Amino acid sequence: MNTPLDLPSIIGLFGTACIIGAYAYLTLAKATNPFVLHGINLLGAGLLTISLIYHTNWASLVLEFFWASIALVGLVRAWRSRSGASP
Repeated sequence: MNTPLDLPSIIGLFGTACIIGAYAYLTLAKATNPFVLHGINLLGAGLLTISLIYHTNWASLVLEFFWASIALVGLVRAWRSRSGASP
C-alpha cells in the first residue's frame, strides 16, 4: 500500500478512533450515557464520511450512512426519554 496520509485520511482515522472509543465505552462502562455513546458514534461516522467522500469506497460509505442513522435514532430516543422523565 502506497497511499499518502493526507488530511481526509487523518480525519477518517479520528472517526475510526471515535467509533472504537464508543464501543470500548459501551463494553467497559458499568453504566453508559446514551448521549455520549450515540454522540461519539455520530461524530465518528461523520468524520469517516468526510474521508470516504475523498477516498470513495461505496460499501464503507453505505455502512457509515447506516451507522450515523442508528446513532441519530439513539440520540432522538434518548432525548425523548429524557424529556418524558422530567416533571
